[in-house]
Amino acid sequence: MRARRAARVLAAAALLGVLAGCENSATSYMIDGSQHALILVREQKFFWDDELGQAVVVSRLPACQKRVRIHPGAVDLVEMKVYTAGDGLWALHQGSRWYLAGTEECRLQDWDNPGNQPPGKLVGSFVLKDGAPAFVPAPAAN
Repeated sequence: MRARRAARVLAAAALLGVLAGCENSATSYMIDGSQHALILVREQKFFWDDELGQAVVVSRLPACQKRVRIHPGAVDLVEMKVYTAGDGLWALHQGSRWYLAGTEECRLQDWDNPGNQPPGKLVGSFVLKDGAPAFVPAPAAN
């Protein structure tokens, strides 16, 4: 009986060690309060995975909310910049990839940005801050 209990405790401790290395995070850019936001979600199933699943949740509650998978990310978060792109539109830039998010109908798509230039003002970036993903607003213009 004691041997079984010890084995269970040991197995639970080993499982916690395996899960501790995984990242499951969500951080948001609140556009107009908590009901209107862009949320970057990162999920690592196993600690040995080199890539993380990523998704963006486009939310404008109560009208709509949609989670859309985007290209996988590296274990170390590659900065994702967020730019204004028009009325209810946001351009997201991570590495060499661009995405367009629309909060009118909660849509997100890959964007082949031909000039590779931001369409509007930088509002902030999803970055690692103190070891955890966070949204950091762009410095205010003087």
